[in-house]
Parts: sequence; structure tokens; C-alpha cells
Amino acid sequence: MATDYDAPRRSEADELAEDSLEELKARRNETQSGVVDVDEDASAENFELPGADLSGLSGEDLTVKVVPKQADEFTCSVCFLVHHRSRLAEESGSQLICRDCA
Repeated sequence: MATDYDAPRRSEADELAEDSLEELKARRNETQSGVVDVDEDASAENFELPGADLSGLSGEDLTVKVVPKQADEFTCSVCFLVHHRSRLAEESGSQLICRDCA
């Protein structure tokens, strides 16, 4: 659809001021309907993506091996993640801060 950018612009207030009472009543009745609005986001919850369902792992348990903190690692006092000593940015007293949090 072509748009004439040189044409004078009309605001919604200008259009409403020119409409008659009968036209406004007719327009209001046209816009009201007995149809219930359907939330499109709610219907999207019912879709299942292939390969995204992790609940049916056929009885398999996910196992993660937890390794204790090593001598060359520290726990950041801001984010509480364990980092290698090379990631140490600040050391103020007993507080060790990683480069990401500094």
C-alpha cells in the first residue's frame, strides 16, 4: 500500500470530531462481538518440540561427578562460584573476588 507522506495528517481526535453520533454507535456495535478472544500464548504452551522433552529419559538418571575445590582454586565472595587462581582480581582480607565480579 502506497503512503502519501506529503498529505496532511489527521489525528484520531479530528476523525472523532467529524463523526456523527449515529456513526459512532454503529461503529461501536460492529466492533463488539460475541466471540471470545483466544490467548495465542496459552495455545503455544501445548506445543512440544522434538528432542526438548527431558522428562522421558527412559528411566535414566542424570549423574554429575562433584569434585572438591582444588588447592589452586578459590570461591568468589560475590558470585560464590569456584574459579582458578588465575581468575582472581581482588583480594581484600578474606574476601576473594573474581574478574567477572570486579
